[in-house]
Formats: sequence, C-alpha cells, structure tokens
Amino acid sequence: MNKSKILKITAAIGFLVVLFLYIQFFTSNTTFDKAEIYVEIPTDSKYEDVQRIIAPYIKNSGSFEFIAKLRSYPENVKAGRFLLKKGMSAFQLVSAMRRNVPVKLAFNNQERLENLCERISSQIEPDTTKLLATFRDSIFLEKNGFTKENVFAMFLPNTYEFYWNVSAEKFRDKMLEEYNRFWTKERIAKAADLNLTPVQVITLASIVHKETTKKSERPTVAGVYLNRLRDGMKLQADPTVIYALKLRDNDFNQIIKRVLYNDLFINSPYNTYQNEGLPPGPIAMPDINAIDAVLNAEKHNYLYFCASVERFGYHEFAATMAQHEVNAKKYADWLNTLGTKR
Repeated sequence: MNKSKILKITAAIGFLVVLFLYIQFFTSNTTFDKAEIYVEIPTDSKYEDVQRIIAPYIKNSGSFEFIAKLRSYPENVKAGRFLLKKGMSAFQLVSAMRRNVPVKLAFNNQERLENLCERISSQIEPDTTKLLATFRDSIFLEKNGFTKENVFAMFLPNTYEFYWNVSAEKFRDKMLEEYNRFWTKERIAKAADLNLTPVQVITLASIVHKETTKKSERPTVAGVYLNRLRDGMKLQADPTVIYALKLRDNDFNQIIKRVLYNDLFINSPYNTYQNEGLPPGPIAMPDINAIDAVLNAEKHNYLYFCASVERFGYHEFAATMAQHEVNAKKYADWLNTLGTKR
C-alpha cells in the first residue's frame, strides 16, 4: 500500500473519529418536548438506578454511557434533583447529573403537623412518616422545650432553599435554626411582657390568624384575647372549636362556616369554651403578621367581638356583654337569612 492510500485511510479514520466524538459531545440526545425537566436520584442510588431513571428522557443511551464512563460518572453517582434541558448532548447530560439543584420549598396555611409533613414530603426526598417521626422524636422535643402538641409552633411559613435529598433530621434542624433566629431578644422581651412564652404567642397568633384575614384588625383581635387572659376569662374562640371538630372527625378538609351551640360542648383540650387558657398547641400555622399582631397587640377595653354584617370580613368589637349580644344577634340573623347551617 503506497503512502498516498495510507494518508487517505488515516484521514478517513480521523474524520470518522471526529464525527463520532462530535455526535457524542455536541448533538442533541434528549427525547422530551418540554424546555426543561427535573429528575430525582434517591439517596444510595447506583449507576444502574440512574440509567433506569433517565432512560425515558435520553435518545441514545449508548452515547450517554460512553461519556459517563469517559468522565468516571458511574463511580461518582450523586443523589439529588437534577435539571435536564431540551437539546442537551450526552456530554451536557452527564455534566447536568453532577449538579444538584436546590428546591425552593414553600409552605403556609397548614393546620397541623400531619398536613405540613405531607406538603413537605411532596417537595423533598423524606416521606411523611419519616418527617413525622423526626419532628416527634422525644429527645429532640425535650432538648428544645417542645411537646408533641406544640412542636408545630416551630415552623414559620416562608420559602426556604434545600437540596431535594436533604435528610429529615437536617430539615428539622434548619427549621429550629430559623425559629431561633426569628425569636430575637426584642420579640422574646415583648412576649415576656405579655406573660407568654414564644410557643404561647404562636398558639394565640394561630387563633388570631384564623379569626381574621384583615391584617389591620389583627392587633385589635389579639388585644381582646389578651384582655380575656388577663381577666381570667375563657378565650371562647370559635376557631378552636372548629379545630376540635376536625380533630374529632380526623377530617381537616371539611369546611365549617358556622359553629353551632352543641359544638361548644365538645370534649377536647382545644375547646376554649370549655377549657381555660390557651389550647395545648397552635390550631394553624400563623403568618408572621399574626405573630407580630400578638406581640404588638392594641391596648383597649374590648372583651368581645363577632363578625360584622355591614363590613364583610371585619368584626364588631364590644366592651360589654350587652353590646356584644346585639352584635351577635345581627350576625346570627344574617346567617339564618343565608340558610347557613354548617
């Protein structure tokens, strides 16, 4: 074979090699139509698990495996949440599987720990059962001054950033850190001035939160309850009765618009018509505004309030039972005209 033929063969082989590498490194190797998708690789996954999980999204598995082995990915599999974009090459896909993308974890308006755990478990790897067990761990509770009933107070509604594969324990500890950061010396001092602990403030704030969505009147509502606590009166808060009913029925999806007379006698530690003081823990997850409304409650002489029929969403306040009964009758009559029985 002469030198010219050898050069031609060598050039052809070189071209094929370059073409092969170009296909592996630069051509699209995705099958999905969306602009981007996320894939989740569970903790302790092996390379074989990754292959199975991403198989539906990859056009040419051979190309992916070639690049993966070339870059020692099978020996360095990472757990987590990974972003794949439409049109990525095999090289880009392997690179993407090395970058764990954080989750923007958000929660609010949860009524109890079980609901919160369900919400959280839909966004990170630990399941509801594992999260619940972690939050109710007796050693953790005792060490940090919580009980199974009030540990829910530790969770402040917000948006937090976590890796998808964060452990239940690390998630819990981060929530405790955020809770302790929120309770500054100033807020703790304000709580002490009210003769309340931080957990008790949040418990009362959960009632205020449920009573009204109008932020402007929350300090007034908080002032009523604080006046009642000061005077040794029962709180008689309808939201605590509603919570007790839902807890009894184990149904927190039911909608209760009206508290009936017989409901006031339900046997529950959360029923503030029957029990003095605060319930054993929050009846909801209050937002920061409701918490600060308690800490900065309005000073007045009101002891009663009920929903207003003239200003929808607001309340009518009263200093005497006689005036409250007038306001309450107006509201009851209005509900009757609407036919609202429950």
